Parts: sequence; C-alpha cells; structure tokens
Amino acid sequence: MITRRTFTTGAAVMLAAGQVSTQARAATASWDMSTVWPDGNFHTQNAMAFADAVKKETGGTVTITVKAGGQLGFKGPEHLRAVRDGLVPLADVLNIQQVGDEPFMGVESIPFLAGSMEELKALHKYVRPEYDKIAARNNQKILYIVPWPTQYLHLKVKVASVEGLKNIKIRVPDKNNVDMLNAVGMAPVMIPWGETIPALASGAVAGVSTSAVSGVDGKFWEFLKYVYPTNHVWSSQMLTVNLDSWKALSADQQQLIAGIAAKMEPGFWANSLKADVDSLNRLKEGGMEVVPVPDAMMTEIRTRTAPLLDTFLKRVPAADKPVRAYLADMKR
Repeated sequence: MITRRTFTTGAAVMLAAGQVSTQARAATASWDMSTVWPDGNFHTQNAMAFADAVKKETGGTVTITVKAGGQLGFKGPEHLRAVRDGLVPLADVLNIQQVGDEPFMGVESIPFLAGSMEELKALHKYVRPEYDKIAARNNQKILYIVPWPTQYLHLKVKVASVEGLKNIKIRVPDKNNVDMLNAVGMAPVMIPWGETIPALASGAVAGVSTSAVSGVDGKFWEFLKYVYPTNHVWSSQMLTVNLDSWKALSADQQQLIAGIAAKMEPGFWANSLKADVDSLNRLKEGGMEVVPVPDAMMTEIRTRTAPLLDTFLKRVPAADKPVRAYLADMKR
C-alpha cells in the first residue's frame, strides 16, 4: 500500500536523483584565457570580471584563468589561429590584427568610418553577423566584443600641419593604419604591441598610433611628449572560445555563459569610455600635452585618406554590403 509518507519519500528520492543526474551531465572545464594586455588594462579587467561571473553562475563547474601580459607566449596577431587550433581555449582577439587570415576583420579601421562610439555601435549592427561567421569558420565562438576607445597619434614632436608629420616613423597595429598614415606622408611600421615599447626605447619609431589606454600601459611619457586626438580609426577586442571546448559543455552551461556575456557587454563598453578619460588624464599627469588638431590639418587628413574606403571595399568585397548599409543608416 502506498501511503502519503512513502509517496513523499519516494518523490524526494527521485528528485534528488534527478538533481544528481543533472549535475553529472554538467561538464567540468578549466580554461586558460590568453591576452597580451597587462593586468591593469580595462580589457583585462573586463575579462577577469567575466571569469568571476562565470565561475559563480556555473557553481564552479567552469573556471577561467586570465593569463595577462602575453604569459602564454602568444602575440596578438596569433590569437585567432591559436584558438582555432585549440592551442588555447579562449583568447582576447584584437580584430584588426587578424586581417592576414580574415581581411574583413579590418573593417573598423577604415579611416573615419565611425566618428564616435555611438556610430561604432551602429556599425556593429551590420558587421557583427559577419564577425560571427568568421569566428565559426575558424572553429570558435565570440562571447563578447568590446571596442578600444578613440585613437590618437602619440608623437615626440609638436606639429600644426600635415607637412609636419612627414616621414615620422610611427608604430601602427594593422595594414589599414599603414595605408592611412602613408597617405598623410608618415612612415608607418606595423609592430605588435609586445614589441612597441622596445621600438620606442631603441628609437626605431618616434610615435605610436593607438589609444590613450595603451599609452598608459606603455608609460608613453617616458618616450613621447604630445598626444593628438585624431580619432581616425577604431578596433575591438573579441573574447572567443574554441568550439571544441565550447561543445564539451552542456547546453545549460552554454546558455548560461552566453547569457552572462550578453549581459555584461554593455557595461564593458561603458568601461571603454571611462578608460579613455582616465587614461588621457594619466598621460597629462605624466607630462604629455594633448594638442588639439587644427581644423585645416584635420580636413587635409580626411581628404587624403578618403579614397581608402573604396580601396578597402574593393579589396574585401564581403564588406561592401554591410558598410554601405551602415553608411545609408548614417545618411552619409
């Protein structure tokens, strides 16, 4: 005879068994995440916050250890391949440095394509689906994307015209920057971040095209004197996970982690804006001068670099449709 007590006890046993079964199905994963940026960089701080949230929300079944400052030996341009080939399960991938393998990844560094972070958000509506396709065919999944702040020219010399920039050797992170600064008469050299400070210290370059955040990371005040807010290009870090590692998780774990990334991403964008303001102030505290770019100089830079939009779209046909849709959205 089944009494209420025996039924209740049996139900409790079945429920407990079901919980054990669910826990058993949850995979246990311990992932290293590679990034070239130091511990204090806001991208690294974002990644650490994400790792903490994942550990908490998954009950410790998925743990991520952020290996900052290139500890794992990978340079920025190697990250897409490293995740693709399973050499590391996660990496903070700088999109513009992957153009050797995936030319579309350089779209954000078309000169003056986006004039603000709000415009960059609008651009991402059109290019993010393409980024996701690129990640998938490289055996990985994008968890979140966060832009660098606006870009600056950090130089040793003070200039007031494009002519003053002529032949200055300057470090740049990608091919679009090479083309752009060649167009304005500079002598750009493509150098990964890990080799930038030695290049400054040795005198191999006399300037750097990058964000104020990187300027602080590199203590540019020890080498350079002036900051020019040209806001000429953008770039973004993409936290990607190897698809084989991702598929080893349960569907519930995948859904939970993807949800955490989506929830945290807007706050990470806000961190980018704050990092720009804070970093400019730190550069000034270090002794660097922020020099407003004269209108005539800015107009000439834009004029000289304007043809690079069509050049990029011809070189990367897959970018034509999303970029032109974005430009139409911006009424440009």
